[in-house]
Amino acid sequence: MNLAAIQEELKKQKLDGWLFFDHHHRDPLAYRVLGFQPTSHVTRRWYYFIPAAGEPRGLVHRIESGKLDSLPGDKVRYSSWSEQTGGLRSLVGGARRVAMQYSPMCAVPYVAMVDAGTVELVRSLGVEVVSSAELIQHFEARWTAEALESHLEAGRRVDRVRGQAFEMIRQITRSGGAVEEFAVAQFVRDAFAKAGLFAEDGPIVGVNANAANPHYEPTAEVTSKIRSGDLVLLDMWAKLKQPGSVYYDITWTGFCGDHPSDAMREVYGVVSGARDAAIRRVEDAVAAGKELHGFEVDDAARGYITSHGYGQFFVHRTGHSIGEEVHGNGANMDNLETHDERRVVPWTCFSIEPGVYLKDFGIRSEVNMFVGENEARVTGEIQRELVII
Repeated sequence: MNLAAIQEELKKQKLDGWLFFDHHHRDPLAYRVLGFQPTSHVTRRWYYFIPAAGEPRGLVHRIESGKLDSLPGDKVRYSSWSEQTGGLRSLVGGARRVAMQYSPMCAVPYVAMVDAGTVELVRSLGVEVVSSAELIQHFEARWTAEALESHLEAGRRVDRVRGQAFEMIRQITRSGGAVEEFAVAQFVRDAFAKAGLFAEDGPIVGVNANAANPHYEPTAEVTSKIRSGDLVLLDMWAKLKQPGSVYYDITWTGFCGDHPSDAMREVYGVVSGARDAAIRRVEDAVAAGKELHGFEVDDAARGYITSHGYGQFFVHRTGHSIGEEVHGNGANMDNLETHDERRVVPWTCFSIEPGVYLKDFGIRSEVNMFVGENEARVTGEIQRELVII
């Protein structure tokens, strides 16, 4: 735990402190930010309060009194409900605005780790509870230079595998054959392993109508054949097999044959145009030094698609934060599923992946954007037209 950095950020955000709480390992964010991991089960509630100035302090149950011993500051012990309430009152005494892993209306579910009853308990002590979403982003979502390099290297390897997967499909379909979606997915997984890449799940391989299901994933039991004349969507994500590495996450679409339909070409043009509009929105804001929020990036992509008559077919957010998990804990590019007001901050990365999903096919185009101190850039190859497989 970097106590000085936490207290500095609390002062910047005009907060009196940050209250951490856990019971039965409900909040992995707390353990990561505080930098400790209990060696045994957490069967009783603990609290740890970091004030904006001064020494942190904790509250632990007597039968698990050593849970916070690795953290600085005094620890108060309790057994009864009344002792817990009194100890909590002392813990946050004098604080007016305190951050917790809470999100109003559950707008940011990645941060909403504290149950409603505990928030009510803290509020009953006269404390205003605010969301720790911006704090979590500051300490969880920002990359190091080493993480960025791992992302760029993963991107080079994933892009090669993507090309190999399209070539596999091409060789089979151009000779009049058919290949199962699941076989292509297995090909990608095997190629990832050979390339020193790790992915917890995936990839998505969808043909025709299956490509119109944003989270479709073939299995050995549920799979469709890919043939000449079909549209294929490949969504793949992976990171290097090494500690601290971060994900690279892309989606490309292609057509098995020489002549995609006019509808496919039109939809691809709309989707790629929306992607580029969102990219420009980020680039322009960063270059001008202007504050940018996740919902504004979504607005740029969604506005473009809506202006071309396909708004009702864009059914998910424009993008998500990327980190050591493929869906990270920074700002999402979202003004549909939630109104994400978190800032797009330096040293973070996120996807931009608008899509249009019709009855017979769907098209999504996904890139990753990294924001530095004074520049923003797409970190890998950009698909400029439908792949002719």
